[in-house]
Amino acid sequence: MDWDRIEGNWKTFRGKAKQQWGRLTDDDLNMVEGRRDELEGRLQQQYGYAKDKARQEIDSWLSSL
Repeated sequence: MDWDRIEGNWKTFRGKAKQQWGRLTDDDLNMVEGRRDELEGRLQQQYGYAKDKARQEIDSWLSSL
């Protein structure tokens, strides 16, 4: 799955992101608006991930979709 598809259909994928990362609030997901860098930042804030770990988490999530 490529990120362009997720960005274009964020309203559909935000529920899946919420299932994957339950600590993300609706406000967090609204702020992301399909931007990968914003999602990385929110994961760093909510989970305390380093930037590389946040990227890894997103890549793993993408491969499972």
